[in-house]
Amino acid sequence: MTTLFDYLVKGGPVMIPIVGLSVITLACTLDRAVFWFRLLQREDRIVNAVLRAARTDLQQAATIAQEAQDLAIGRFLLAPLKLNQPTPETFRLALETVADQEFARMRRGDRLLESVVGLAPLLGLLGTVTGLIATFNNLNIGGGQGADTSKAAAGIGEALITTAGGMIVAILALAVFRVLVSLQARQMDYFSQVGSELELIYRQVWYEPLFQRPVFSSEVPPAPPSEMSYRG
Repeated sequence: MTTLFDYLVKGGPVMIPIVGLSVITLACTLDRAVFWFRLLQREDRIVNAVLRAARTDLQQAATIAQEAQDLAIGRFLLAPLKLNQPTPETFRLALETVADQEFARMRRGDRLLESVVGLAPLLGLLGTVTGLIATFNNLNIGGGQGADTSKAAAGIGEALITTAGGMIVAILALAVFRVLVSLQARQMDYFSQVGSELELIYRQVWYEPLFQRPVFSSEVPPAPPSEMSYRG
């Protein structure tokens, strides 16, 4: 029974970097899977708790966000809440700055997967070429002796196995990359929505009331000076 290891051996030396790329893809996939699982599992609960607390106590909201600093959403919400009486512009700037940093962390591994998508098919093509070269060398065309069909078949097998291996690794890396891109796009929209809601709460509940002077009905605005006051 032919095992996976037997196929790798038949693929020739080009299968070594292809296997290396597959290991890199698997490691990147596991790392990103853990990251997104932890984030998506808890972020809705954290956001609801912070927004609910922000309507009554900003310090409590900051404490809730600080307890979730291990997640991107926690660091995002904590950035403006830890400021001391910021203006709405400063509040928004803090949100945007941390959001850019968190989006960069979310995109970690993307360039690696893009490189695997580009390199794996090329390595498969290289294995195809080397396998065909070995096949033609073993055919002994024009020679006096008969062709070594077993070695020729081995060369064809090397060409096909490396081609298939490169394509499989590239397809898997591309699938993982597209899933990550879709998750990142979803998080960008989610962060924008949550940040806008938190800023609106800060404006309406905490910032604008500071500049609203109560007007009492007994207050009568001073009358403008009449013309008689200017006559001597």
